[in-house]
Amino acid sequence: MTYVEDELTSQPECWTRAAAEAGQHGGVLPAPGERVAIVGCGTSYFMAQAAAALREGAGQGETDAFAASEFPCGRPYDRVVALTRSGTTTEVLELLGRLKGRTRTTAVTADPETPVMAAADDVVVLNFADERSVVQTRFATTALTLFRAHLGLHTDSVVADARTALAAPLPEGLVDCTQFTFLGRGWTVGLANEAGLKMREASLAWTEAYPAMEYRHGPISITTQGTATWMFGEPPEGLAEQVRATGGSWVAGDLDPLAELVRAQRLAVAVAAARGLDPDRPRHLTRSVILAD
Repeated sequence: MTYVEDELTSQPECWTRAAAEAGQHGGVLPAPGERVAIVGCGTSYFMAQAAAALREGAGQGETDAFAASEFPCGRPYDRVVALTRSGTTTEVLELLGRLKGRTRTTAVTADPETPVMAAADDVVVLNFADERSVVQTRFATTALTLFRAHLGLHTDSVVADARTALAAPLPEGLVDCTQFTFLGRGWTVGLANEAGLKMREASLAWTEAYPAMEYRHGPISITTQGTATWMFGEPPEGLAEQVRATGGSWVAGDLDPLAELVRAQRLAVAVAAARGLDPDRPRHLTRSVILAD
């Protein structure tokens, strides 16, 4: 079993623990009414998108998401939350340094022995969700579970759906598709983006991701026999029928959207295996992007 496979199968246990510990971190996670930005790079940026949409949708306050390198430093926030598995990513550390003494910062990380511990004002360590793999799975979803629990949006059914996502077979023929499109709405747009990234990283697959309503505005033109369109959450009315009419495969997201992401992670590993690739050694990638001075 690869590191990625081993780590993605442990997600139900990681989510349960993160939800149980969320109350311990309430003082350093965004409070109701705060104006908040959530930042990250790569997978963490897509989790930031999901967390920001969830928080604002829950009426907790204005919440934005940015890639750390694109943060608008002239915009005022009460708190900036940085998601960083490694705690060493250059763009995140540089941003935290610029915000020091100006804006309260919280880092959510997996490694307590890294520079982010001193760079942020407050830190949440999810070391039980750390990973050996380059390709992120359980840390990302566990960090998002922490936010969902903090917002009162996590339930035991989410964990049950994750177990189903791990146990149930993938849709027949999906591994053989030549192109994959992932769609989301609201907070699940970030999950769709992340599903596409997992496929590219682990299996070198041709993937795209869009807000679901945007799919009709051009991207559906690539859909045909041998392509798959996967929906995270409730689809817009009539979209499934439109996709099927092209000859492409429609994959309905019947589980909790975060559990659907687990299914997409499994698909990435399965496609990698079918193509003779090692998902633990993704091409041109390292576990953390650390830029030289």
